[in-house]
Formats: sequence, C-alpha cells, structure tokens
Amino acid sequence: MEYLDVYTEDGKYLGKEERSIVHRDALWHNTVHCWLYDKDGHIYFQIRKDKKKFYTTASGHVLSGESIPLGFAREIKEEIGIDISIDRCKRVDVVKFTLDREERDGSFFRDRAFANVYICDFEESIESFHFDLNEIDGLVKMHAVDVLKLIYDEVDFICSTYIVFDGQKNISYERKVTKEDFLVNKGETIIEKYGRIVKEIIEITS
Repeated sequence: MEYLDVYTEDGKYLGKEERSIVHRDALWHNTVHCWLYDKDGHIYFQIRKDKKKFYTTASGHVLSGESIPLGFAREIKEEIGIDISIDRCKRVDVVKFTLDREERDGSFFRDRAFANVYICDFEESIESFHFDLNEIDGLVKMHAVDVLKLIYDEVDFICSTYIVFDGQKNISYERKVTKEDFLVNKGETIIEKYGRIVKEIIEITS
C-alpha cells in the first residue's frame, strides 16, 4: 500500500494517508515533474500508456517520508530508467495543481498537488532509456520552437522523433504530431499547461 504525506493548502504538514484516499478526499500532497531537453533545443515528452498522449518526460508522487530530491530521482529511474540528480536541474516553479475527474465507474478522482517542476539537460543516446512499459509507451523528441508554434496555432502539425522499445532495443522513427496528441485535462489549455516550460527551454538553449 502506497502512502503520501498530506498538507493543508498553505503547506502545513498534517500526516500521511493512503494514496487512494488522498485522491478520493482531495488532500494536498507533493509531486515531481522532470522535463529533459538537449543543447539544440529539443524537448522530450513522455507518451502516457493509459491516455496515448504526450506529457512530462517523467513525473509522479513523492512518497510519505521521502524528500523532494529522492522522489525526483526515483520517479525518473522508474519511468525512463536513467539516473539524474535534482542538483543538476533547474527548478522552474512549484505549481498548485487541481483536477476533479469522474471515472468510468462513477467515482471521482480529485487531485490537489504541489507540483515541483524541474528542467534538465540531457545529451546521452536513446540507448540510455529503459522504459517502464506498464506506465509509458516511450518518448517523443520535438524542437521546442516547433512545439511553441504548434500550441499557438501557427502551424497545424510538426515533425517529431518517436523513441520506443521494439522488444529488443530502443528504436526511433519520425512522425508528424498535432495539438491533439498532447495531454490536456478538462478545464486546462495547452498553452497554460506547456507554454511556460517550452519558453523556458527555448530561452536556455537559444
């Protein structure tokens, strides 16, 4: 059973609670989000297995008793199989994330998270990735400038590089993507969800 530390909305520690109850009762908790980019301005998006949509490179809950740095390193290792210390990353923001969603069985998923958002340069080969295929289908690499044009409706599609595991090794292939390929929840906009991160990476790599 997975437990999370829970807080008041202003950050006061309350104790710990089981994860399903945290989302049932809309309790505030910590999450970590990592965005990888390279020196040429490409950004890596994760392909969520459950949604078949693009999201952060790696992300997840910080477990009860776990520090933000430890949770950050663990989630990256678990989802994409690489070792990255939070010390070499830049923190962009801590975002108060809220989401209420009705599930197919009629229950409600209520998310109240302090999302600790980081970006980090990545220059290794695609062989470095070891995907948790229960969670993700792979990664998509796109140039940040192109992504910005897409989400601002300046273009209808952009070119991307899919990085997936073929059963023996990681392979890459080219594919066009549109705005509809990105994960955007009800009540969000694609610009609000991804614009700041993309602009941050463009500024760093320009």
